[in-house]
Amino acid sequence: MVPVWYPPGVKTAEARLRYYAERFDVVEADSPFYAVPDVRTVELWVERTPADFVFFVKAFGMMTQHNVLERALPPQLRDFPHEADAAGRVVRPSADLVEAGFDVFLAAIEPLRSAGKLGGVLMQFPPYFTALDTDRTRRNLEYLEYCRAKLGHDRMLVEFRHPSWVEEARRESTLAFLEGHRMSFVSVDAPQFDERLTMPPLAAVTARCAYVRFHGRNRGTYFKRTESAADRFDYVYRPEELREWEPPVRDLAEAADETYVMFNNCRYDYAPRNAAEMAEILEDVVRRLPDGDLPGHHDEETLF
Repeated sequence: MVPVWYPPGVKTAEARLRYYAERFDVVEADSPFYAVPDVRTVELWVERTPADFVFFVKAFGMMTQHNVLERALPPQLRDFPHEADAAGRVVRPSADLVEAGFDVFLAAIEPLRSAGKLGGVLMQFPPYFTALDTDRTRRNLEYLEYCRAKLGHDRMLVEFRHPSWVEEARRESTLAFLEGHRMSFVSVDAPQFDERLTMPPLAAVTARCAYVRFHGRNRGTYFKRTESAADRFDYVYRPEELREWEPPVRDLAEAADETYVMFNNCRYDYAPRNAAEMAEILEDVVRRLPDGDLPGHHDEETLF
């Protein structure tokens, strides 16, 4: 995205964030999934964006039961007893380590919270976080309750990656659980397979904030181990594919206080391009930028 979407003169992290924030009023920060950011970094996010700009922050991987690289542990966590596999990933972290991980993460994003710019914490659970049997479902629901308690008043957005949570026999109880615990169900658009399991395109409101993530529909790369996330999500949506989501998103917007539509197809300029196209499709219900433009649209000559 950097060399394709940003103009040649926009070279620094500061310039890129300011350029982005002139065109969109919300961003999903996914880098904290891999490593908890430094507090000063988050302070700079606040300083370099408009007063009404919103950040949704993806939770550090250990918080959502992913194996994280040992070298990615913040210094405050490295003295906690833990095991690492041959690839240097933390496996089976202790409850104390996980708890401390939540505390360090929440402290790191405090500047967003204090500035009123924290939209919520995105909790994307791995495909092995399932509802396939009674015991496993109970343990996982208990863990979701634990996460809710740790996040306090911060919005908690839950993205499942295994469809057992929303299969017909379980869907109603899953959505009722999320609603009862003030957790937003994250709707997703992802490739669908006959032979492999991914989440279906279910739109649902379980909290005041509704959230949709577009992962692309590249069946050939979605499950591959690739060099970067952009390789996995290498897909640009056609206008007719975006319009498939127009009725569901309008329903979400009607039922929720706020609805966010986020694009994770992060190859080249695909995400900002599709986001701008979606804003046009939903033009009458989209919040406009201060200058009156739709998100993704701006007069280039007025900026740099």
